[in-house]
Amino acid sequence: MRGPGDAEGAGDIPAAARRNGIRAPRLRRQAVLVVPALLGIADSFLVNDVDQPLELGVSLFAALALLLRRRLPLTVFMATLPGLYIGYIWFAPMIALYTVAALRPSRLRLGACAFLLIAAHFFPYPIGDWEPTAYRENTLVLIDASVTSAGPIGLGLLVRTRRELAARVADLTRSLEREDRLIADRVLATERARLAREMHDVVAHQVSLISLQAGALQVASEDAGAREGARTIRQLSVSTLEELRHMVGILRAAGGRAPEEQDGAAQPAPAPQPDLAELPRLIEMSALDVTYENGVEGDAPTDRTVERAAFRTVQEALTNVRKHAPGAQVRIRVAQPPTAEAGLLVEVRNGPPDADADAPQLPGGGHGLVGLRERAQSLGGTLEARPTPDGGFVVRAEFPPRAA
Repeated sequence: MRGPGDAEGAGDIPAAARRNGIRAPRLRRQAVLVVPALLGIADSFLVNDVDQPLELGVSLFAALALLLRRRLPLTVFMATLPGLYIGYIWFAPMIALYTVAALRPSRLRLGACAFLLIAAHFFPYPIGDWEPTAYRENTLVLIDASVTSAGPIGLGLLVRTRRELAARVADLTRSLEREDRLIADRVLATERARLAREMHDVVAHQVSLISLQAGALQVASEDAGAREGARTIRQLSVSTLEELRHMVGILRAAGGRAPEEQDGAAQPAPAPQPDLAELPRLIEMSALDVTYENGVEGDAPTDRTVERAAFRTVQEALTNVRKHAPGAQVRIRVAQPPTAEAGLLVEVRNGPPDADADAPQLPGGGHGLVGLRERAQSLGGTLEARPTPDGGFVVRAEFPPRAA
């Protein structure tokens, strides 16, 4: 069993790990700057004695200048050359030349730096000690100086190339990830189009059968009310097929093809979407006790998308009345508030259901009002749905004059 102290200690481990994770990169950066300077200082004391103040001084100055090598690589390299020429140190100028090659890889700049390092290494201090006739010794020193300058330059260029390749690989990895996401979206769109075709085949077949049966009933029935009901059912079936075709066209277009070019053949344009002018027909077909108040002027400018959303709001509200409040009185009000910025107002209010009316057993998923609210919010509007004190229900939506 663990005691309270153990639990507390276990909780402190992640925090300590996070602190160590933050400190590690900082310590690494500091070590990259400090360690070369320490190597240069050690090199200065190994090569020069304390009783040689000039040689030791320029060597220590060159070693300490390495602390600024990342900010001023070329300046620091020039500052280390006196230490090589007078103090005969190696680490500081070689590290400085490596930094120039890694951060400032210009051919002309690297050539000039290599020439200066070779010269500082080849000519002795003082210059009067140089023996021009010592050919063999001078040749060996020149070869040594050339190798000394070529090594840091080659290593610096190698490190820079490796960094560039790592950055390129990272870019390619991100590009591949984006391509994978695009392929996944394409597959999803293709599957959506396939489901749209299947939905169209199944639902259109069933609705067509309903329309045919309604047409047969309209012809065969002798009752006027039955014939009128059959005619309404047939009209609703045709309207449903038109709207279904339009929605399937939108889903297929998301799969990469225009609705007019599906299945390799030109298709007729989708049926026009309903607007406010279709509300009286919708109310007539609903077979409900509806009072309709239209406060929108005929020439009032309204966005078609907003009108379509208003129509769908009324349609869904009437469907909910038939499901949950049979026999209730309904009042529909569509208006434009005095301020032009307010846009369009739609309110569907129903009273309590009639106890003597038969409630139809209609299926429902409970997503109608959620979809209406999302549609209103996507256009920049709002939708409110709540019960009323008298036992009824009200759906109130406000839309902007233009879709957001």
